[in-house]
Amino acid sequence: MFLRRFAALAVLACGAAHAFSLDELTTRALALAAQPYVALQSNLPPAFSQMQFADYQKIQPLRERFEWAGLDTPFKLAFYHQGMQFAAPVQINEIVGAQGSEAVQEIRYDPARFDFGDLAFDKQATSALGYAGFRVLYPVNQPGKDDEVMSLLGASYFRVIGKGQVYGLSSRGLAIDTAQPGPEEFPRFREFWIRRPAPQDRQLTIYALLDSPRATGAYEFTLTPGSDALLDVKARIFLRGDIRTLGVAPLTSMFLFGPSQPAAQHNFRPAIHDSNGLAIHTGGGEWIWRPLNNPPMLSISSFQADSPKGFGLLQRGREFSRFEDLKDRYDLRPSAWVEPRGDWGRGRVTLVEIPTPDETNDNIVAFWSPDALPAPGDPLQLDYRMHWTMDEPALFGDDTAWVRQTLRATGERYQPNLVRQSDGSIALMVDFEGPSLARLTPDAAVSARYSGNANADILGSSLQYHPAIRGWRLTLRVKVKEATQVAELRAALAGPDGAALSETWSYQLPPLPPQATPGVVLPGAAASPGP
Repeated sequence: MFLRRFAALAVLACGAAHAFSLDELTTRALALAAQPYVALQSNLPPAFSQMQFADYQKIQPLRERFEWAGLDTPFKLAFYHQGMQFAAPVQINEIVGAQGSEAVQEIRYDPARFDFGDLAFDKQATSALGYAGFRVLYPVNQPGKDDEVMSLLGASYFRVIGKGQVYGLSSRGLAIDTAQPGPEEFPRFREFWIRRPAPQDRQLTIYALLDSPRATGAYEFTLTPGSDALLDVKARIFLRGDIRTLGVAPLTSMFLFGPSQPAAQHNFRPAIHDSNGLAIHTGGGEWIWRPLNNPPMLSISSFQADSPKGFGLLQRGREFSRFEDLKDRYDLRPSAWVEPRGDWGRGRVTLVEIPTPDETNDNIVAFWSPDALPAPGDPLQLDYRMHWTMDEPALFGDDTAWVRQTLRATGERYQPNLVRQSDGSIALMVDFEGPSLARLTPDAAVSARYSGNANADILGSSLQYHPAIRGWRLTLRVKVKEATQVAELRAALAGPDGAALSETWSYQLPPLPPQATPGVVLPGAAASPGP
């Protein structure tokens, strides 16, 4: 059966014998899946394998040696040198020629492409090394200026930015057994093919061969730079071993603290995060917003999402005053929205939140997982478009409102003398905004539907018009019954006719470890009041 499938794909590839295509690469991925996994080996001398990050950063590509620097095309390529954990070379090829009569040629490693700064090493030590990955450059901010718009480096990681954006969250080709018992498997792109663009081309096509002990894959990326960068992805995945969780279109980000989870120690920055929430548009049409946490211990949340219309990690709120960081510019870091093409079938979106004491660790992962995995030799075919955007409201239509922000504070009540007094609860303020609310008058009969799980005792609520955003603010006072158990809350707004006006706010108060004492601040987490 396996050989028949391989033969069928081979015939398909032979039909375009003189044109490199995703079908041809899919045939290669299938053949690779039938063979035992062979890990790529490090060829780094000690001067490069033991290199610290600050020294690795000194190795920069020379602008005059960018690939395609002398050609009439707006795209350029710059390469990453091997070093540190980037220990095995990645082969990078160029597809040249008219479609139908193309030639594939390797872009061979040349140390003369790099400025090594003040690094001291034996020059012969680099002669047999290679590239660890590459950057794509395109004049997205102003004509004639080569701006970096995409980076592919390490395992199957890549990042993309649009006009006026800076790098933040990342994506991967595939995730295997993330946050499962035992080690996570990190598939890697072991070879790339890049189609040389013509002068008139405003898109760049990249092919990648993915390999790991339990999976292989053929990928086609079509990059369209712009104000919002678009990346169209076609993935053909084959399994060669048992997998507990297969993560499709995985996103990796960082959340340290923000208004929904204040900093444990005073910080002049109100928030530090690359993303502040997971958004899901289900196949049934519901929008869900899950604010992110930096939890006291590992947290895994799952959302059933059959035939999803989209999901992503978003950075909501673009005002500089929300971050006050001149160095890292979190206000300019894009959101990543995954828009499936075709019916993905039954599956779920998984959110993994990992404790972190600082912003140097990516502690957030989100991906979609199919309920049923293919048999060895059967392709899992998934196509999707990624939006790397700072215009998050554009993802919604005119009929849905969204959560602008979630604010967390100590719950309080007014005494008879009008002095406010803490009542031992947690206060959560949820601001909703959007066209569906802006069209209403301040006295419109808007109502809030909210609920909590058995561990969340909702003591009181209020809903009031918010004139500053032409929206509404919902306030909930909540007590957690058992601090070592998770508390879940949901809320949405409805109109006078009972129809939904907003997305669903899905909030989690993560549990404290059993040995933790309520009121004691854990590393990377804000203090959580006891029950």
